[in-house]
Amino acid sequence: MNKESVHISTFELQGYAVLDSMYSDSEVAAICSCIDTASAEKELAESSKNLFAIRQVITKIPELKPLVFTENLHELVASIFDEPYFLTKAMYFNKPSESNWFVAYHQDLSISVDHKEEVSNYKNWTFKKGQFGVQPPLEILENIVTIRVHLDKTEKENGALKVIPNSHLKGIYRPETIDWNKETEHICEVERGGVMLMKPLTLHASGRTTNHKQRRVLHLEFSSKQLAESLQWLEYCAL
Repeated sequence: MNKESVHISTFELQGYAVLDSMYSDSEVAAICSCIDTASAEKELAESSKNLFAIRQVITKIPELKPLVFTENLHELVASIFDEPYFLTKAMYFNKPSESNWFVAYHQDLSISVDHKEEVSNYKNWTFKKGQFGVQPPLEILENIVTIRVHLDKTEKENGALKVIPNSHLKGIYRPETIDWNKETEHICEVERGGVMLMKPLTLHASGRTTNHKQRRVLHLEFSSKQLAESLQWLEYCAL
């Protein structure tokens, strides 16, 4: 079994995996430069002392697409899905060096869609930042793969994700019911240019920044499943 197969096997079993050296230093620099240039020219971001974020970043900065979707990334995503896949969400996060923001344990249960419509088994509708969100059926959530592209070295001290291995195999898992006598926590430190793979149902959290280093991440979500009836993925992008 080759190295990539080992990582994919781990990912399917534990709900997460870390692969370093997916992007070269020059590729990371090109991605960061592209985002910085576009951000300086347009009003794209939500910004505060705790977080700088760009939602729908591939839609808003289309020139970013060829820089992010390298041959390495395509090969990685293709090794996970048995069917043709597509992008469903792309966000850019910069957790500034002075950030004291943290995120408690949770699962990613909501997807972004193009409009609101009452459809069987789609529930918990929201409307935030100009986007409709909804919790789809479990089979849709189980199909999604999140890939976080790390543009800075990410350590425990600057907000590396904490995960609970195997928690994605337990369906909807409420954080308040976590039994720490049975569960364990793993901190996913990632090198600059590395990626973290995660199932949205994997319980995850992140801590405050304590080492005064920023943490820039591209958060990408992929699926191979279409939604029910007339609902469409808000950021659907064929690759």
